[in-house]
Amino acid sequence: MAVRIDDVRELTAALPRSYEVFVRGRVKFRVGRIVYLAFSRDETLMGFAFPKEEREAALETYPDTFLRPKPSDMRYHWLVVRLEAIDEDELRELVLDAWRMVVPKMLASLSDDELRRQALA
Repeated sequence: MAVRIDDVRELTAALPRSYEVFVRGRVKFRVGRIVYLAFSRDETLMGFAFPKEEREAALETYPDTFLRPKPSDMRYHWLVVRLEAIDEDELRELVLDAWRMVVPKMLASLSDDELRRQALA
């Protein structure tokens, strides 16, 4: 079963400093003013923070899963995923890795278990 934006909302709700915004008809998730996740208007694609030096390898290895960002976004650390092509575990990894790219090192170093404990507190 394909993952949906509500699955992302569930994951991001537990992430410190993360919040959702609606900009020009699109849902985005930010830390401060930095966008680390952004959805297409139809919510079938999710752009996310991703090391640009690893982008081409991901595109070549998983051509049915990932898409190149639009030309104006190629200068950023960004990649796009087809939500229908990933499962919940893969989504969790992409969301957490994207969030870790934009938060202070102290937060980025928290383990998944520590993040879960914070969310339950």
